[in-house]
Amino acid sequence: MRPDVEAMKADIEQSVALLRRRLDWDVALRKLDELNARVEDPTLWDNPEQAQAVSRERSRLEAQVNTVKEMEQGLEDGIMLADMADEEGDEATLEDAREQLKAIKERAARAELEALLSGEADGNDAYLEINSGAGGTESNDWAGMLMRMYSRWARAHGYEVTIEAEEQGEQAGIKSATLQIAGPNAYGWLKSESGVHRLVRISPYDAAAKRHTSFASIGVSPVVDDTIEIDINPSDVRTDTYRASGAGGQHINKTDSAVRLTHIPTNTVVACQAGRSQHQNREQAWKMLRARLYELELQKREAAAQALADAKTDIGWGHQIRSYVLQPYQMVKDLRTEVETSDTQGVLDGDLDPFMGAALAARVGETREG
Repeated sequence: MRPDVEAMKADIEQSVALLRRRLDWDVALRKLDELNARVEDPTLWDNPEQAQAVSRERSRLEAQVNTVKEMEQGLEDGIMLADMADEEGDEATLEDAREQLKAIKERAARAELEALLSGEADGNDAYLEINSGAGGTESNDWAGMLMRMYSRWARAHGYEVTIEAEEQGEQAGIKSATLQIAGPNAYGWLKSESGVHRLVRISPYDAAAKRHTSFASIGVSPVVDDTIEIDINPSDVRTDTYRASGAGGQHINKTDSAVRLTHIPTNTVVACQAGRSQHQNREQAWKMLRARLYELELQKREAAAQALADAKTDIGWGHQIRSYVLQPYQMVKDLRTEVETSDTQGVLDGDLDPFMGAALAARVGETREG
């Protein structure tokens, strides 16, 4: 067996063994059998909320078990193909086998990180809120770049992206936007992105071609379903309606269909303008408000309320989590994990997995050896 193929085989076997340990494999298989039996029991659906919870748990566990089984089968097939190609001196087929094993290795690395997503809401969809900092056009443009970056990351991973609210900048970019990102573990992956993101570049809006520093903040909260009760006193919420508008100030409609909710005790503000009617936007805005308040509670439970507060105070120096430098050199660096790369364009095009993975591992205090 070629040395590089042997090395990939060893890496994949190590990943599979780690995933089996984290799942407690024999226990996981017994638990999946139990959940399958419960889902097939028609009396379970007498209680819809309980049935939905059981169905979600079963789907999550089944996906984890199937991932391990598929990686084991893929490894066996890839090694068999590589051995046959090596014996016959077929370099083209050997290269195909390498590509198969490389894909399995990459999937295994992601599966290792997903195994760390054990938080209460990690499996949920997410709301991602972007706000530009001080600096007018420069910061608005940067906020727009971040909106594109996260949208590309989400779509590359098969997630659905919906723009719930967006306020355009006067000349370029956006002042603010709220995206709903839907897919397995969306919140678990994105939650570490909350904070202030700093950009250093030669401004395309400065005739003198001077270097500018811009800031924008990211806030992430989980989409909560009906099985999670968030008690909100309606008298604590102020409702404002306004006319939804798009780029260039062109009105989407002529009625005040957009809805903004303000939770007065926590000064939490959400807005929605994506729906065609005020009723639709009001309903979605309430879901978003529940999500934001639930995220506040989760942050308290995780003893991370200060990090959330930092992200919601001054959008500037002292609150950054990541720096994106395009001039005088090329570097993106996470200030919490020290992960960095010179491939700035790749990051701005949505290649965020190395940063998210490192932040996730650091947050739960686990490593590959742990």
